[in-house]
Amino acid sequence: MILTDTHTHLYSKDFDPDRTLLIQKAIDNGITRFFMPNVDDESIPLMFQVEKQFPDNCFAMMGLHPCSVNSTYQKELKVVKHWLGKRKFVAIGEIGIDLYWDKTFFEQQQDAFRTQIQLARQYKLPYIIHSRDSFNEVMEIINEFKTGAPQGIFHCFSGTVKQAEQAIATGNLKLGIGGVVTFKNSGLDKVVKAIDLKHIVLETDAPYLTPEPYRGKRNEPDHLLLIAKKIAEIKKISVEEVASITTQNSIDVFGC
Repeated sequence: MILTDTHTHLYSKDFDPDRTLLIQKAIDNGITRFFMPNVDDESIPLMFQVEKQFPDNCFAMMGLHPCSVNSTYQKELKVVKHWLGKRKFVAIGEIGIDLYWDKTFFEQQQDAFRTQIQLARQYKLPYIIHSRDSFNEVMEIINEFKTGAPQGIFHCFSGTVKQAEQAIATGNLKLGIGGVVTFKNSGLDKVVKAIDLKHIVLETDAPYLTPEPYRGKRNEPDHLLLIAKKIAEIKKISVEEVASITTQNSIDVFGC
């Protein structure tokens, strides 16, 4: 059984005390593929260190997180462009719009999102979407790129069945399902039940969004198995089938 975590911040300083141990523990449990989204210029060297330590398991993306977009975002985008021209990455990410914390730089977030989708097209890479309190705003921009739009993942999808269907209808987006699916009354179980597993990939977003029964504590790589088990329970299929289908879905997106 091979499980794939399509979104994890393994380079986070939260993992400094025991990163190697946790990654190896997850690998031993069948979670052998970890895709790491970038946040800003400060996270780049940390991400590269993890990739270098586990080159067969950890894969780096390049992008500017919407929460890192501010008045100097153009400088950050230059860093993104620099690295894309310098070496290979598996995706552009994570990118998008976040209106939960602060709406001050909404226009700048929109511009950064558009710019990075264009980079995804230019480099023929998939892109990873961050959307918080901004589903309609994100979809509006995505729909501008219908012609030649790259493959992508709606990271940490937590919307309604209708919104899930709207994202899937683009024809090139998978839904990233993480720990929220284990939360009581999250409603995400209804989404998972309603849509075909071929549209789903798994993620932890570690160290964030820890699934039950560890909610409130640090999310760890091997918690992906709890997410897979919950989806298997909802779909009334085996964990092995969930692992097989969602890993193949991740291969379809990332090409590796």
